[in-house]
Amino acid sequence: MAAPTYSDDVRRFWLTFCAETGVGADQTYDAFAFGDSTEMADELAGLVLHGPKRATAGLLADYADEPLPEVGGHSIVLGGDSQPVCVIRTTEVRVLPFRAVDAAFAWDEGEGDRTLVWWQAAHERYFRRQCQQLGVEFRDDLPVVFERFELAWPLP
Repeated sequence: MAAPTYSDDVRRFWLTFCAETGVGADQTYDAFAFGDSTEMADELAGLVLHGPKRATAGLLADYADEPLPEVGGHSIVLGGDSQPVCVIRTTEVRVLPFRAVDAAFAWDEGEGDRTLVWWQAAHERYFRRQCQQLGVEFRDDLPVVFERFELAWPLP
C-alpha cells in the first residue's frame, strides 16, 4: 500500500507538532475529518480541541483500504475545510459489534448529551448512511472500530 499524500498545510502542521513535542518526524501518521459533512467535521474537531471528545467509532468496513488505528499512533484531525486542527494519540482500539457499545464509551465520545441512548440513535443514523454508501445492510452486529484517544497537540 502506498503512503498517503497530504496537503502542504497538513505536512507543515505535522512537522511543527514534531518539532514542538519531540515526536520523530519520520513516524507515520494519519489525517482525517470526523463525520460526513463539513458542519459535522467542524463540530467534532472543536469537541476534540476544546474537550470533551476523547473517543470515536467507525464501521470496520470503512477500513477496507487502510490500516486500523494503533495504540500510540498519531492522527491529525481536520476541520470541514480540510485544514489541520489538532493532533490526537490513540490510547485504545477495540473491534466489537455495534450493539456492544457501553455507556462509558458513549460518555467519552463527548457528543450530544453523552448518554448511551443518544449515542446509539445518532450513530445508527450515521452508520446507516455509511452502510448505504458501502452497499451493505445495517445490523446491530456489524463490527465497529471503537477508538479512544487523547489530545496530543496543541495542549490547552
